[in-house]
Amino acid sequence: MAHAHDSALYAQWVDLLGWLEAEAASRGLGFEKVADFPDYIYRMERPYDLPTTVMSVRVTAGGQPLMIAAVSPRHADLKGVSLRLMGGSKHWHLHAGSAGLLEGKRSFTRERLATLLDGALQGVRAV
Repeated sequence: MAHAHDSALYAQWVDLLGWLEAEAASRGLGFEKVADFPDYIYRMERPYDLPTTVMSVRVTAGGQPLMIAAVSPRHADLKGVSLRLMGGSKHWHLHAGSAGLLEGKRSFTRERLATLLDGALQGVRAV
């Protein structure tokens, strides 16, 4: 499967970070950085050329992680974005497309993300 250039993936990752932060805020959830890119941490005085330093984030409910989102580091051969719900086996693998992130062949939209978060919250409330 052909994927868009790495720069597209990292630009789309920044878009996803914005969506995650906005969707979390609209639901009263927390949004926290988990980790920076390793090459950002060890770059010393060299300039950093990716559009963000953030490699992974978590969305929290009541202080507990609900969803983890991460993007592959630059040295990985097959790069993508992963979304994982905590406490279960649900996860999604996204790749860069020409017009945005793809979930398989389907576009991964902000609406799709909202649906995933709503479903996760519904599961948390049911417990």
